[in-house]
Amino acid sequence: KIKGDDCPGTTSEQAGKSASCQGCPNQKLCASGATKAPDPAIAEIGAKLATVKHKILVLSGKGGVGKSTFSAHLAHALASDNTKEVALLDVDICGPSIPRIMGLEGEQVHQSGSGWSPVYVDDNLAVMSIGFLLSSPDDAVIWRGPKKNGIIKQFLRDVDWGELDYLIVDTPPGTSDEHLSIVQYLSSTHVDGAIIITTPQEVSLQDVRKEIRFCHKVKLPIIGVVENMSGFVCPKCKTTSQIFPPTSGGAEQMCADLNLPLLGKVPLDPRIAQSCDEGKSFLSEVPDSPAAKVYQNIVQSIQDYCSNSLTEEQSTTLKH
Repeated sequence: KIKGDDCPGTTSEQAGKSASCQGCPNQKLCASGATKAPDPAIAEIGAKLATVKHKILVLSGKGGVGKSTFSAHLAHALASDNTKEVALLDVDICGPSIPRIMGLEGEQVHQSGSGWSPVYVDDNLAVMSIGFLLSSPDDAVIWRGPKKNGIIKQFLRDVDWGELDYLIVDTPPGTSDEHLSIVQYLSSTHVDGAIIITTPQEVSLQDVRKEIRFCHKVKLPIIGVVENMSGFVCPKCKTTSQIFPPTSGGAEQMCADLNLPLLGKVPLDPRIAQSCDEGKSFLSEVPDSPAAKVYQNIVQSIQDYCSNSLTEEQSTTLKH
């Protein structure tokens, strides 16, 4: 077994004392009891985000499957309703691609009396990313865990988000520092759930199953799964080719096995990548494309889920 797989948890009575703690660099810190005290930032973030109706995390165990592309287009789609206030938070600290995808490269964050002001794509669509804090898009962020945690805390606590209908959080691949931080810091607020992104091949699904297990372990609800790059329709002969063959049944089989909703299968379309590079919304550039139509259905499912989630939360509050 991997060392740390049986970690008792930093707030447990056995923290720093159990056999699995041997060799862990944080053993002394945990044993001292210092980790048992709740981080005061959790309550501060809870108060700060009390005016955010829906919080959605976009996750995947695998890199390069289209999390940022999906997060950006989900934000665009939700913000296409002018009555809704939407924000997109990029917590991919080492590979922030949201500024480019949203057409905001070169923009900077400004400080005001009420905190950092996010960068606006439209009047009702705000974005925050570490990319806005770098002097060049090519700058490397070479940080260990604690520093990553610190910037994520600042993004949640110190950004002037205002009143929002939706806060979408785009995450890096994996189940590590950034994911634990975002779940911990949002623990005093209501998170609607996570959207899991995958591609059809088993190499991707293998890592995505780990992400699903992570969600179960930290009690993060899963809204559903999106399969990106799901077949390619030739624009000339209209034949569908499986560029990434679903050798083990793809996301559809995985969702059936794990009893999860499959929100949709987005086909490969070179215009999606082109729109991202140009900082434009694919949904408004090519609204009649098969991929755009799948996106619209996925977004509708997410909106329905969030509406039901809000209704359930309100009825629970009334009961208490």
